[in-house]
Amino acid sequence: MINHGDNRPLSELVTGLFTDMSSLFRKEIDLAKTEAAEKFDRTVSGLEILAVGLVFAICALGVLLSAVVTSVAAFLVAQGLTEPNASALSSIIVGVATALLAWAMISRGLASLRASKLRLDRTTTSLRRDADLIKERMQ
Repeated sequence: MINHGDNRPLSELVTGLFTDMSSLFRKEIDLAKTEAAEKFDRTVSGLEILAVGLVFAICALGVLLSAVVTSVAAFLVAQGLTEPNASALSSIIVGVATALLAWAMISRGLASLRASKLRLDRTTTSLRRDADLIKERMQ
């Protein structure tokens, strides 16, 4: 609401306006900093929980692979192999199968991270077009 009874000079009003805007801007920046810090803390907490979960998943995978090795060894013993040979062969079979699966997944992951797939082609093209347009208008 406009106060018509305010007889302050224009320079004082403009100075007050800039002071208020500056104060508001500083408060907005402080709010953004606080909010970003809170989000960052939540993200770090989530990543810590994720890391612990991954450690447990790796442990569970090790136990499951051990069970698979034992099962394959029991199968080989039932087929007539001696127990030491069956244990060694089952470890090799499960190890090679796991290594092949890991290699396939790592290869696929690396292929998706190749530099050519991470380039910002559309943005680069748009920026080049804008730069060319600016050059044309400057001449």
